[in-house]
Amino acid sequence: MNQISTRYNSVTRRGYAIISLVLLLSVITGGLALVTNSFFIPLLPVIITGGVIFTVLLFREPFIGLVTVFCYCFLLFILSREINNEIQFGLGTEALLILTWLSVWYNAKRYDFSVFKNELTILCLIWFIISVLQLANPADASIMGWLQEVRATALLPLLLAPLGMILITDNKKLNIIIYVIIACSLLGVLNGIKQMYLGPSAGEQRFLDEGGNVTHILFGKLRVFSFYSSAGQFGPSQAQVSVLCAVLVLGLQKWRQKFILAVLSILFFYGMLISGTRGAFFALIGAAGSALFFARKYKVIIAGVVVLGVFIGVLKYTTIGNGNYNIYRLRTAVDPEDPSFKVRLESQRVLADYMATRPFGGGIGVIGTFGHKYNSDKFLSTIEPDSYWVKVWAMYGIVGFIIWFCSLMYLIGKSFGIVWTIKTKSLNTKLIALGSGVVGLFVCSYGNEVMNDVPSSFIVWLSLAAVFNAHKIENSMFSNSKLS
Repeated sequence: MNQISTRYNSVTRRGYAIISLVLLLSVITGGLALVTNSFFIPLLPVIITGGVIFTVLLFREPFIGLVTVFCYCFLLFILSREINNEIQFGLGTEALLILTWLSVWYNAKRYDFSVFKNELTILCLIWFIISVLQLANPADASIMGWLQEVRATALLPLLLAPLGMILITDNKKLNIIIYVIIACSLLGVLNGIKQMYLGPSAGEQRFLDEGGNVTHILFGKLRVFSFYSSAGQFGPSQAQVSVLCAVLVLGLQKWRQKFILAVLSILFFYGMLISGTRGAFFALIGAAGSALFFARKYKVIIAGVVVLGVFIGVLKYTTIGNGNYNIYRLRTAVDPEDPSFKVRLESQRVLADYMATRPFGGGIGVIGTFGHKYNSDKFLSTIEPDSYWVKVWAMYGIVGFIIWFCSLMYLIGKSFGIVWTIKTKSLNTKLIALGSGVVGLFVCSYGNEVMNDVPSSFIVWLSLAAVFNAHKIENSMFSNSKLS
């Protein structure tokens, strides 16, 4: 009886201590909120508690970290636009990736690190080393520009691709990655439709007012950007996911799933149209065309080529649908006389003359957004790249561009070879859907900066990781079927 009483008193004292601590925190945060007139202060205890719970869960299961950072990269610009655009929320991606790597290290006994011995990891490492060596480039670009640009150009692939390979090891986890892509893209297109018909949110309107209107309102029409960085990112991403869903429709057997995915594919195609991004057309064609060759079925290839040919022909040689502004703007993607296209060609001609004597480029961060901010005294900062291919060429020179281009082409070619060896039909279909998206985003990056920005960058490197891990995933499926 005395033991029960002692235990009861101990629990009671602990309960009083917790209640007292909570009340003390409430009083402190309430007082701070009144003094600073900030609604954010009272949320601090909730944020701290949530952070502690998340960290515990993360170190129990590292895959939670990968899914979290993947979702975060989709929703990143909601935070910057709606909360505070001066806070660098982009650093949250690196923070979450590093935390996830620490969790992997903490759980090292559970993982097979031999998966790193492949071309994907090696090429990502080589590209990162080349990027570090660019610090010695005699062009003398700003170190701050290098630091900002290298995060997307070389650090993200190095952190993300090997992480995807070690964590996406079975069919269930692969499904989750695909679900995240579709679910977040669905939120994106729904917000885009809301943006178009009901108007932008306060944060989105502020983005337009502070200079975004120059590229996002043309002839009085809004180029929908949803909660992505720009319409140039939103459109290609929607095109890629549209093809992903279309490929899954062909590979699944249940009609209910086929119907849902078909509707989603059409919806994402509409999202591509309302973005007003002509480059998205090439993401669509690149992804759809590569999906046909991934399938390696001659009847499907012939039928697909005919459909794509008719689609391109209607756009190029007819005026069908020109009454709709979105279709009219998409049609300009196949018009070689388009003024915008001619301006880009002229910029590339000027750049070619300048780069002729600079085989190693002008340095990382010398062109584009960070070029304007940190290298305004350099000639390259005065030229808009308009293309990730051109940006790589300007920063790394023709030598770096050839290495980068050949590396990506090798990874894509290797992906074809891997997918063709997968015997499980359902897995084969998923890998075709992901692999074709990589090709589409790579091709589209010739016209826009796409594969170096979120969420497309995450989709590219996680898709490649999944494809290079295909045999491990298939073996896990065989093991599970034998156990059952």
